[in-house]
Amino acid sequence: MANPYLISRERFIPAPASAIFDVLATPALHSVIDGSGTVTGEQPNGPQRLSAGARFGMDMKIGAPYKILNIVVEFEEGKQIAWRHFSRHIWRYTLREHDGGTLVTEEWDARAVPAKPVLKLLGFTRKHPAAIERTLENLESYVVGQRNP
Repeated sequence: MANPYLISRERFIPAPASAIFDVLATPALHSVIDGSGTVTGEQPNGPQRLSAGARFGMDMKIGAPYKILNIVVEFEEGKQIAWRHFSRHIWRYTLREHDGGTLVTEEWDARAVPAKPVLKLLGFTRKHPAAIERTLENLESYVVGQRNP
C-alpha cells in the first residue's frame, strides 16, 4: 500500500541533467516551473543559486499570501536537491541521465511531519500528485525552450 505522505512522480526530459539542475538550483525560477500555483515570487530572498545548507525565502499563496523560509537539506550537484521548511516536509528532485536526456523524479516527502493528518485534511495528499506532474511538465517546457529558443 502506498504511503500517502510520500508522493513521487517521474518524467523523462530530453535535456542534460546539468541544465535541469541549474533550473532547480535557481530559486528565482521556482515560480516559473511551479505546477501547484502556490509559488508567486520571482525575487526570492537568499542566494541566486542554491547549495548545501542554503536558506531561501519564497512568496507563496494558498488562499492568502504568505512567505516561507526553506533550507536546502540534500545537495549533490547535477544529481539531487531537496529543501524543507518549518513543517518538515521535503521537496526532493533526483536526476538520472539516460541516453538523450534525464529521468527526473520529484518527491513530496511528509513522512517526518508531526501533524500528518492535518496535511490530509487540507487536501495536500490529494492535490500534490497532479501538481507534481504539472511542475515536471513546466520544468521540461522551460528547459527545452531555453535550449531551443
